[in-house]
Amino acid sequence: MYRKEVNQHSPLRILDQSIHGGLGKGNLGVVMARAGVGKTACLVQIGLDDLMRDRSVLHLSLEQTVEHVQSWYDALFDDLAAHNDLDDYEVVRAQIARQRVIHSFADHELWPERLEKTVEMFKKHLDFEPAAILVDGYDWAAHTVTENAAMIGAFKAYAKMLGAELWMTAQTHRGGTGVHPEQVPPPCDAYIGLIDVAVFLEPHGELVALRLLKDHGDARPHDTRLHLHPDTLRLADSDGQKPRPRMPPSAHTLLSGGAEGAEACFGACAERWGLMELNFSFEGRKPKRTRGLVRLTAQELAQGAVSQVYMEAHMHRRYPDTPLFQKTLQSIWHQVNTSQEVFSVGVILPDDTVKGGTGWAAELARVWHKPVYVYDQERRGWFCWDDKAWVAVEAPVIQARRFTGTGTRYLSDDGRAAIEALFERSFGPASAP
Repeated sequence: MYRKEVNQHSPLRILDQSIHGGLGKGNLGVVMARAGVGKTACLVQIGLDDLMRDRSVLHLSLEQTVEHVQSWYDALFDDLAAHNDLDDYEVVRAQIARQRVIHSFADHELWPERLEKTVEMFKKHLDFEPAAILVDGYDWAAHTVTENAAMIGAFKAYAKMLGAELWMTAQTHRGGTGVHPEQVPPPCDAYIGLIDVAVFLEPHGELVALRLLKDHGDARPHDTRLHLHPDTLRLADSDGQKPRPRMPPSAHTLLSGGAEGAEACFGACAERWGLMELNFSFEGRKPKRTRGLVRLTAQELAQGAVSQVYMEAHMHRRYPDTPLFQKTLQSIWHQVNTSQEVFSVGVILPDDTVKGGTGWAAELARVWHKPVYVYDQERRGWFCWDDKAWVAVEAPVIQARRFTGTGTRYLSDDGRAAIEALFERSFGPASAP
């Protein structure tokens, strides 16, 4: 398959069929999502779509290094090429490298004059003029609405002068988006008049759904939803035997609860290896780790509620019926719901359940047919559920971009070593002790 054919399978080509005339020169498109859902991957897919159409791209990162962004482009292009059997791989790879410039700002700031000077610098020294400007990591809440509106308006005016499209990312928060937002949520709702196209990413089972929330003058467009691969944000379909792309560590997100013991160890390893971290908790609970803390509302907790009868049928035991313990079990539902695989440390019981409250995470993974691995501290080894029984595995690795890390509060030295070895196998030596 050649480049033109490959590009027809891009989510942006499909989305353009819904967007009236595409984004358009001088217009602003915004990719919105909560932390860890895939804003950077989506922006890179937008960049690849332009590059595969011979359009020059300036990618500005306000959060990550040039090397990090480069690794995203390499991983997603390799995945795209492998998935579609791209025939002219080396030629296309060289062409898109020549048409792309990546730049990062260590101070995480971008203002209109800085954007202009950056573009002028690359024009002068590289004879490079962008047809698309991608801005990842802009903080929509760093200034007043009036100040932000002035800057975003200036960004758009400059893009229009260049004849370039402008895409930006925006991080949303659970409290502002609700379950399925039907219109542009905070913090971008205050700038609805400046935003021409708005898309929202949300976990949808094991996939990510991309939804169109604004289409130029239509602030309530027809519900357009694309289902995307959770690692790469390309269109989801049958992967067959295609290899999974190797993503940079910072592309991965640990979903956990931040409790003392195994969860705290998973979190410490995530931070040490440079992964993102989301710890689900609730009012009245004090987690050991607060990095990436998500405080679930009563409504959100209720999503994970199950009856005692159902729980006993699956776990073959009765859990305390106290509000604190029930909320803990409900929060575990959120750790596993959008996860692609689950790792736990504890003890596998003779009835094939995992001991303790966090055994509910392993059970949910089994019920939902997600890959689940348990390090048994008594047998000192990893086990994987194969739909019939726990099977010993020697050295599992983290493959999914969103994974659950949980387990017992009573973490042994051997269990701690197993978690650390899991991260090292998956991501290589840690950059810091």
